[in-house]
Amino acid sequence: MNLSISTAEDIAASRAYLLQKGKECYRELPWRGDLSPWHILLSEVMLQQTQVSRVAAIFPEWRKNYPTPSSFASRSVAEVLAAWSGLGYNRRALSLHKTSKILAETYRDIVPATEAELKTLPGIGPYTAGAILAFAFDIPSVFLETNIRAVFIRHFFEGAMKISDTELEAVGRALLDESQPRVWYTALMDYGSWLKAHELNFTRKAATYRPQTRFQGSERQLRGAILKALLKSSLTSVEALSSDLDADPARLWICAEKLEKEGFIEIVQAEAEAGSSAPGSMLRAAFFRVPVSKN
Repeated sequence: MNLSISTAEDIAASRAYLLQKGKECYRELPWRGDLSPWHILLSEVMLQQTQVSRVAAIFPEWRKNYPTPSSFASRSVAEVLAAWSGLGYNRRALSLHKTSKILAETYRDIVPATEAELKTLPGIGPYTAGAILAFAFDIPSVFLETNIRAVFIRHFFEGAMKISDTELEAVGRALLDESQPRVWYTALMDYGSWLKAHELNFTRKAATYRPQTRFQGSERQLRGAILKALLKSSLTSVEALSSDLDADPARLWICAEKLEKEGFIEIVQAEAEAGSSAPGSMLRAAFFRVPVSKN
């Protein structure tokens, strides 16, 4: 069914249709019904690049373990990464840790309710800020994510390709139900999820669509393997880690340096063999560990 935003009557009819479809496709999720802004922020960061089912499986435990930003901020990097295990894209875990510290220290454990303030927090972009406003505070704003794009493309852009976010945002702005943004965005996301499962992945027609890159053999896979191994050992040599992961030592070293720069690990230099200046001696003399400090 094609919908339109040409007239006020079209907008009202389109909005009513999409709200009804959303109700029919409603999903029971563990972060719904819990209107704690901190827990909404937690769920939105966890959902950024991870399947809903994976987040839903562990979210109840996170909600119990981290009732406030301070409770998360007090954990070490090693503890944060261990809790995050299985969600992928570990940069989000460090950003969330930094955000929790800002909320604890600057905002006294209160999540701000303005887009401008939210977007200053690490890892919080336009979509996540808008979602927090809608789901935590019921404040209307225009934002897009994959399921919302699917709905708009399906009903407003028949036959079109490379549809820009500017075009999609225009539809979102016209349709936005400012009286109940929480209900509105819940409906769009649930219906969009249903569309991708039962019809087509309409987001492939969006200009922003990018096919997922190959994971096997990628740097992302090696980064994850390094962190997973180091979380099991307090201090590991490059040589031992390279052997355990069956990874080229030079490639592992380059990846480890990036991880250290980003704050994931520490590289501890030991004294190399006397008189040795070969590159390999540096590799043998270095050890890796995940930071255990809570600061």
